[in-house]
Amino acid sequence: MLTDVKISANSPQQRAEDTSLATSSATRIAVVTGAGRGIGLAIVQALVEDGFIVVAGSRTVTDALQATTPDALAVDLATPHGPGHLVRHAVERHGGIDLLVNNVAGTSTPAGGFLELDDDAWRHTFDLTLMSAVRATRAALPSLLDRRGAVVNISSVNARLPQPRLVAQSAAKAALSNLGKALAEEFGGRGLRVNTISPGPVWTDVWTSPGGPGDLLAQRADIARENLTDQLPAVLGLPTGRFADPQEIAALVVFLASGRVANMSGSDLVIDGGLLKTV
Repeated sequence: MLTDVKISANSPQQRAEDTSLATSSATRIAVVTGAGRGIGLAIVQALVEDGFIVVAGSRTVTDALQATTPDALAVDLATPHGPGHLVRHAVERHGGIDLLVNNVAGTSTPAGGFLELDDDAWRHTFDLTLMSAVRATRAALPSLLDRRGAVVNISSVNARLPQPRLVAQSAAKAALSNLGKALAEEFGGRGLRVNTISPGPVWTDVWTSPGGPGDLLAQRADIARENLTDQLPAVLGLPTGRFADPQEIAALVVFLASGRVANMSGSDLVIDGGLLKTV
């Protein structure tokens, strides 16, 4: 397990170019956790397209992430020091942070359910899902307050719609959603906006990978793998008939980061295809 930060290999010329960009007073700096793939990667791509310089943290720096931002760090965000290292790198390199996106999450889903979840499994899920956000936010707050920035937490519809198979993740996401509201209440008067996005099922490799939840649900519902995209939404009860795309979550992050609705703070935006029928 990685216990410290490793800076991905960049050429000296590229680093110089990035640093010169960061000196512009108009430049916005974002930190995104869990950025290697799926929703996190889509968020990094959307923010870069919107003009942000993005410092991206992931346990593994994928080729796609490296191609999107040269400022990608390999870091274990489940460790006590990982999130702080990531934030400090961004502040030291770019002078401050305007946006923190707490996206990284961990889950433990044993086939036997709750009784198979030991303390280590609970600890891993909460360290990666909740405590990484606590630690990153704590490290970023001085800069975010100075620049009147924003925090966006990526929670889940399972914070309100718990499932036995996701009992640890549901509990951790519920805590993350609550954290966002508490931070909005405490720091809203000082110019910080804190909002939460709660996705339902999002079409990422979590669903398409062999042995993943898509496979398990397909087997139970007698759906052929090639028909997952068309039939699985109905099995899950999605009124829209489809999963969300990662780019849809990313679009909400860009909107919340823009400040175009500057009085929105403490909100929890649900994008779940109509899965959550009651609040």
